[in-house]
Amino acid sequence: MRTIKDYDDRKNEIIDAAERLFNAKGYEKCTVNDILNEVKIAKGTFYYYFKSKEEVMDAIVSRYTEIAAQRAERVLCLDTSPLEKLMHAFMAMQMKDQVHDDMLEELHKSDNALMHQKTLNMMVLSMAPVLVKIIEEGIEKKAWSCRYPLQYMQIFLASSLTLTDEGIFEQNTDSQKEIMAALISVLEKMLNVSEDTFMKAFMQNFG
Repeated sequence: MRTIKDYDDRKNEIIDAAERLFNAKGYEKCTVNDILNEVKIAKGTFYYYFKSKEEVMDAIVSRYTEIAAQRAERVLCLDTSPLEKLMHAFMAMQMKDQVHDDMLEELHKSDNALMHQKTLNMMVLSMAPVLVKIIEEGIEKKAWSCRYPLQYMQIFLASSLTLTDEGIFEQNTDSQKEIMAALISVLEKMLNVSEDTFMKAFMQNFG
């Protein structure tokens, strides 16, 4: 007898199966037919939920970025300084807290370059508006000043997520520390605060 499932249940089943297959075979080598066989559904059923394999990938990536955005949104409600909120928001973005190690490894493989790129892109798009709220609160409380909050946060996110991504740049421990120090210095300049204002807070949260 054919099993009839709730729309969201079936959609999530397809996403879950695709994630397992992308993990096992790599995104490029996995086909829609592989997903059909894994879920045991007809091609028409798949295309009822998704237009393409890439759209399934987008759904998987959205899971990761939505978790980070939700965690960062909760930071906005904390009864603490804008600086502390900013540090907590950065902590919420750490992919290792959200994605299994094997999935992170897959994202870094050349076969999954598109998936990797989309993850970075969606992280910037989802996190920048949250960071802007914190930046604007800091401006209101005169903790710092910033002429282009959204654009600066997009620039900072894009550069920091890329430069600290081990799948893009191979770095030793010393190089990683130097990159982080430089990124913090850039953020201080973006927010017009004195040098090393953020370093102590960063070390307390990430050191």
